[in-house]
Amino acid sequence: MNPLPFPLLPDSAEVGPGGQLLVGGCDLLALADEFGTPLFVYDEAHLRARCREARAAFGEGVAYATKAFLCTAMAQLAHEEGMHLDVATGGELHVARAAGVPADRLVLHGNNKSMAELRLGLDEGVWRIVVDSFDELDRLEAIHADTGRVAPIWLRLTPGVEAHTHEFIATGHDDSKFGFTVSTGVARQAIDRATASPAVVLHGLHAHIGSQVFAIDSFRRTATILAEIIAPTGLAELSVGGGLGVPYVAGEEAPTISQWARAVLDACTAAGVNARILAEPGRAIAAGAALTLYTVGTIKELEGIRTYVAVDGGMSDNPRPVLYGSGYETFLPRAVEAPRDRAITLVGKHCESGDLLVREGWVPADIAVDDILATPVTGAYGHSMGSNYNQVLRPAVVFVADDRARLVVRRETHDDLLRRDT
Repeated sequence: MNPLPFPLLPDSAEVGPGGQLLVGGCDLLALADEFGTPLFVYDEAHLRARCREARAAFGEGVAYATKAFLCTAMAQLAHEEGMHLDVATGGELHVARAAGVPADRLVLHGNNKSMAELRLGLDEGVWRIVVDSFDELDRLEAIHADTGRVAPIWLRLTPGVEAHTHEFIATGHDDSKFGFTVSTGVARQAIDRATASPAVVLHGLHAHIGSQVFAIDSFRRTATILAEIIAPTGLAELSVGGGLGVPYVAGEEAPTISQWARAVLDACTAAGVNARILAEPGRAIAAGAALTLYTVGTIKELEGIRTYVAVDGGMSDNPRPVLYGSGYETFLPRAVEAPRDRAITLVGKHCESGDLLVREGWVPADIAVDDILATPVTGAYGHSMGSNYNQVLRPAVVFVADDRARLVVRRETHDDLLRRDT
C-alpha cells in the first residue's frame, strides 16, 4: 500500500474535500494550473515556524544559512523573524541587501573570498566575516594597510569530527578545504595571529562539520572540542554552524532544531564556556517547507525491468539525487490518501541517462500522462543549486499562506537564456 508519510509534508498540508492536497489553504492542482510546472511551492507558515524555533533555541544572533534557499522574499522572511543571514558569496550578500536586510545582520562566509568580496563586506558593514585561511588574513591585512578598515571576524576551525554524511557534504574532518585544523595546532596559530593583527578584531570561533547530519553526538563532540579551545581565550562568541539533517523518505528521523540546540548548549555548559553560543541552520528551516510539482509527460513500461515516469523537470531543478544519491518520495496531489502500489523510477527530461529524480518511487496505479506529480522536502538545495542544463528554464517559486499564493520568483523565459550573450 505504501501510504504517503504525511510528516514529510509542509506543516500546513491537509487533505481537501476531493482528496486533493492543500498547502497554506491552496489547492496544489490549482497552483500547477495557474503558475505552470515545474513549480516550487513553499509553506510560509512552516518557514516562519522553523525560524522562530531557531530563535527560541539559540537566541539573538542565530543565522539562516542562505545557501539552502535564497531569493529576496526568503531573505525578507528570515529577517522579519529576527534571524541574521549567513551569506557565502558576494552574490548572496547582494541578494540579501537587495531584500532590505541590513548589512549588520549578515555573516560573510566562504573558503576563498576574493579581495572584491572582502572589500564589499567591509564597505557594506557586515556583522561578522568568517575567516577561513591565512591567505584570507593576508588579504584583510592588505585592505587594512590600504584603507584603515578593521574587519570584525570569527575564525573557522576544523575540529576533526567525522560527521556521518555524504563525503561531498562532510566538512569537519581534518582533510577539508575549510578552516584552520585543530589537531595540527594550526587553529592555535590562527588565533594568535588574529589576536595580534591590527587589521581584524577577533570576536569568536566557528565550525561546521557538514550537512544532512542526523547523529546529534557529532554536534555534541564538536561543541566540546570548540569549548575547550575557546574557554581560555575569553572570546565572546562561538558558532557551531549548521548541518542538521532532515528526513526525506519514510522511516528517516532527525533531531528537531530544539533538540539539536539543547545538545550543543549542554555540551558547552559542561565545558564551562561563557561565550554566546550561535548557530546557522539552513536545511532544517527550508527543506520541509516546500514540495515540487511536475507534469507527467511520458510513462515507459519496460516489461520485467521497471516503469519510467518522465516529468518536465529533472536534474536542473533538483541535482541532489545525481550528486549525493539522495532519496525522495513521490505522490499524486489529486489523491494523497490513495494507495501507492505502483513502483516507478522518476526521471527528468534532460539528455542524460543520469537524470534521475527518484530511483524507487511509489504512486497510485492509475497514474497517467498529464497528471501532476509531487516530490516533498525539496525546499533546500533544489532551487539554489539549479541550473539551465540543456537550456531548460528555471522554475517559478510561490509562497502560500492563508489561502493565498504569491509568486516570489518568476519562471524564466527563453529570452532570459539570451540576456547575457554578447
